[in-house]
Amino acid sequence: MPLPLSGEDQARADLYGLLARLLFAPPDAGLLAALAAAEPICATGGALPLEQTWRKLALAATVTEADAVADEFNALFVSIGTPRLNPYESFYLSGYINDKPLADLRADLAALHLARAGNAGEFEDHLGAMCETMRILVTGAPGLPRQPLARQKWFFERHIAPWYARCLADISADEQASFYRLVAAFAQAFFAVEAEAFAFEESIDD
Repeated sequence: MPLPLSGEDQARADLYGLLARLLFAPPDAGLLAALAAAEPICATGGALPLEQTWRKLALAATVTEADAVADEFNALFVSIGTPRLNPYESFYLSGYINDKPLADLRADLAALHLARAGNAGEFEDHLGAMCETMRILVTGAPGLPRQPLARQKWFFERHIAPWYARCLADISADEQASFYRLVAAFAQAFFAVEAEAFAFEESIDD
């Protein structure tokens, strides 16, 4: 029987999907307008940074031109040679792109009945691809039921938690990052909330 999808889980999936979209490609004018008009996130306690970083990202979207953020994205992540930033699990865990962490990830994805789309432009261990995988684990996909929280936690802790903070810190620290500094701050806050929620769930199970 399919697991029910709560409103909270749908919201989580939507945020994972948004981060995947922003990390894969720069936002177009339509996405910037949607971000500018987005409802605020109301949070309390340890989730306050999520509310604050979301507000700053939405505010930036009201004054950011699509062409300018596209230029920024290209300067940060696109290059004929080596890009300034390499948001890949392999790079952060082994120092090389397309290394053993990617092979391990592919094995885990196969166990989940997931694989890289034929038209994908990035390796599976790109941070955007990781966010898209988490979105699918939360909501399910055609032919793939949504996964239990324990499976979501397992994937997050195995393939995202060990390196996301360093990756996002590098994006934030880059002198050419402006809009993407805010994206990184929001991602950091969101992942921190996810990690805390997974840890809390584990404590309840214990």
